[in-house]
Amino acid sequence: MQTIQDKIGHFPRQLEDESIYILREVAAQFERPALLFSGGKDSITLVRLAQKAFFPGKIPFPLVHIDTGHNFPETIEFRDWLAKETGAELIVRYVQDSINQGKATEESGKYASRNVLQTVTLLDTIEEFKFDACIGGARRDEEKARAKERIFSVRDDFGQWDAKRQRPELFDMLNGRIAVGENVRVFPISNWTELDVWNYIKEEKMEIPSIYYSHQRQVIERDGMLWADSEYLNKEADEIPFEATVRFRTVGDMTCTAAVASDATDIDVIIEEILSAEISERGARIDDKRSEAAMEKRKQQGYF
Repeated sequence: MQTIQDKIGHFPRQLEDESIYILREVAAQFERPALLFSGGKDSITLVRLAQKAFFPGKIPFPLVHIDTGHNFPETIEFRDWLAKETGAELIVRYVQDSINQGKATEESGKYASRNVLQTVTLLDTIEEFKFDACIGGARRDEEKARAKERIFSVRDDFGQWDAKRQRPELFDMLNGRIAVGENVRVFPISNWTELDVWNYIKEEKMEIPSIYYSHQRQVIERDGMLWADSEYLNKEADEIPFEATVRFRTVGDMTCTAAVASDATDIDVIIEEILSAEISERGARIDDKRSEAAMEKRKQQGYF
C-alpha cells in the first residue's frame, strides 16, 4: 500500500511524453496557435512542456494573457519574468478595454467579479490575431464540465462550445481539421491530475508565483473561506480584514479565488495537503459556485 511519502515526487513520465506529442501536433496542424497563459501552475507547466517539445528552438507560439485588472500582483510579476526568461512572445489584452468599449459590463454586488468578462476579451483577441488553436491548461479532474472536453475541442465561428459536437479521439489520433472561422482549444495536460502537476513542478524544479506558498496576508472571512483583502472586493461592513497565514491552491482573479490556511512553505508539504484535502482544487473558486452548471454555461459562451 502506497504511503503519502511514496506519492511525493512520483510523476509518471508517460504523461510528459503525451503532452509533448500533443504540442508538436498543434504546431504541425495549425497555422496560428497560441498558448493561453494565466500565470497559474497549469499554464506554467505548459510553458515548460513547450520548451521541451521544441528545444533547442524557442517556443513557436505566443503566450496570451487576458488580464482582468484584478489579478494578484505576484502573478503579473511572475508572468513578465517568465516571458523574459524563456524568450517567448507575450501578448496581453485587458478586460478593462472591453468595458471601456461597451462590450462588457462591470458586475455589481457582493460577489462582483471580472472573471466571466474575460470571455469577451478572449474572443476579441482570437479574432484580432486570427488564432486557430488556443492551448490551455485545463485538466479533466478539475471540474465536471471540463471532463466533457476532448484534447482537441472545437469552437464554432462565434467561439462557442457544444458538448454534443465533440469528436471521438481514438488511438491518440488528434483531428485538427476545422472549417473557416472555427478554432480549437487544445488541452495537453487533460489527462494529468493536480497531484501530477505538483510532482512535475517538484521534479523539474520549476519556479512558481510566491502566493502558492504559505505567507502572511491581510484577508477577510466570507462564506467560511478566506479572501485576500483588496480594493477590488466589495466588502460588507462586518467583513473586517485581519492577518492570517495562507496560501493559494489555485490562482485566478482576486475577487473569485479564496485562500486556504496553510503553513506549507515547500512543495512536499503542499503535496501532503492535497492528498489529505477534503475539498476539490476549485472548491476555492466562487465563480464555480454560482450555479450547478456555471462552468459549462461559460464554456458554451466561449470561456476558456
